[in-house]
Amino acid sequence: MTKFRSAARAALVLTGLGLTGLGMAGGALAADAAFNQAPANAPDQRAAFAGQTRAPEVKSNVAFQVTSVAQGLENPWGLAFLPDGRMLVTEKPGRLRIVTAAGALSEPVAGLPAVAAKGQGGLLDVAIDPQFASNGLVYWSYSEPRDGDANNTAVARGKLVDGATPRIENVEVIFHQSPSLASALHFGGRLVFAPDGTLYVTLGERSITEGRMQAQDLGGLLGKVVRINPDGSIPKDNPFVGKPGARPEIWSYGHRNVQAAALNPKTKALWTIEHGARGGDELNIPKKGHDYGWPTIAYGIEYRGAPITGGITQQKGMEQPVYYWDPVIAPSGMIFYTGDLFPAWKDSLFVGGLRSTSLVRLSLKGDRVAGEERFLTDAKKRIRDVVQGPEGAIYLLTDSPEGEVLKLTPAK
Repeated sequence: MTKFRSAARAALVLTGLGLTGLGMAGGALAADAAFNQAPANAPDQRAAFAGQTRAPEVKSNVAFQVTSVAQGLENPWGLAFLPDGRMLVTEKPGRLRIVTAAGALSEPVAGLPAVAAKGQGGLLDVAIDPQFASNGLVYWSYSEPRDGDANNTAVARGKLVDGATPRIENVEVIFHQSPSLASALHFGGRLVFAPDGTLYVTLGERSITEGRMQAQDLGGLLGKVVRINPDGSIPKDNPFVGKPGARPEIWSYGHRNVQAAALNPKTKALWTIEHGARGGDELNIPKKGHDYGWPTIAYGIEYRGAPITGGITQQKGMEQPVYYWDPVIAPSGMIFYTGDLFPAWKDSLFVGGLRSTSLVRLSLKGDRVAGEERFLTDAKKRIRDVVQGPEGAIYLLTDSPEGEVLKLTPAK
């Protein structure tokens, strides 16, 4: 473990355990300092309001240390804490592990259904029931194999039976995205429990043209955020309940590929971040029944370079993102930090960056982004998930065939 108390001493240190220390006290590393001046992916587009993109760089002057808690995880995707402080960690090929605070990995938890582990698909997020102490229920999202090459995002739950050979019993698949498509991309998959006990599930539009064009279609579940009860039934106050031709699970629509989601602890509203095309990663606050535009309006350009739908970024009746990144960070995983270990970071929004290989901190003023800070860029680690631990530390998953659980704590 290595710690740093000044920007001049900040450095990347590798040991046999992988990354064990990277911290800063005087702000971002030199590699981070240029992020806000990097060339735009879509230089001709214009924000709808001031501060919607390229927020000022801020420096929190926090010294921290990074410890590699666990190693040898194959492309870990989701992390959730059990009440005793151990972690549930998913691996994309289809394995669920219990990880101790000391980093010991359990045998794969038995009893999970098969996953379509190809491309961006596999075993995705994991969450524990709000009443886990009494019911032992665990929830997970995954790419579900269907007939032929078709697949879709699904959510299942079951009771965790602990022990030397842990297993899940009484598995129920409580949600199936439809329609199923032959695509290995854009599954979404984040799971967030609301204070009322309902469950938000984020869903991608599967990337291919057939799916993309359905993000606006209320008769299907592609490119949506849905809200269900823990048993898979539909909450009666969902916005499209009883409306002909609309799926009652839908909470919001017009999304591309939401891989980050969290509840704002002050307002209790759901916040999400979705992968955009080049120059269009979006931070949204999905409101009940609202349309977030994809693909009719969008920031960014196609990966091949052409404008998306003629370059239209605004249209009446469609919501604007709270913030967007250009160039993109490829976001995955997010938390509102509420712990006491890092007082200067309290109420910040932390986001994992895959393409940016960074941990991104957003300083907020109400529902707007007031500043941006980046950490760990020189480590060249794709950050897949960000979770606050029970002690207030920040835990990260690195997306790699030799993935790790990293832990951020104050420098001593």
